[in-house]
Amino acid sequence: MADSQFDPTEQTRRAMVAVINAVPASREALEGVYGRVWDTTELQADYEVMGFAAPFVVARRRSDGRRGSLMFQHTPRFYFNWQED
Repeated sequence: MADSQFDPTEQTRRAMVAVINAVPASREALEGVYGRVWDTTELQADYEVMGFAAPFVVARRRSDGRRGSLMFQHTPRFYFNWQED
């Protein structure tokens, strides 16, 4: 792989994806740990998703235009842990 394509976060992100999706959490369990949780429809209403790098999405919050990131699990698909940049 060329240096310009090297992603220094890839191995860490892959490990995180494996852990997050090994035993997917319920919405209630995620809320207990992270607070607010969004399904896909709710996320689209509150955020404009700008990019994916599993287990993260980069997004712009519609209410104030602030950028940040959320984590997600695959199935059931829930987004959580909003962190503003």
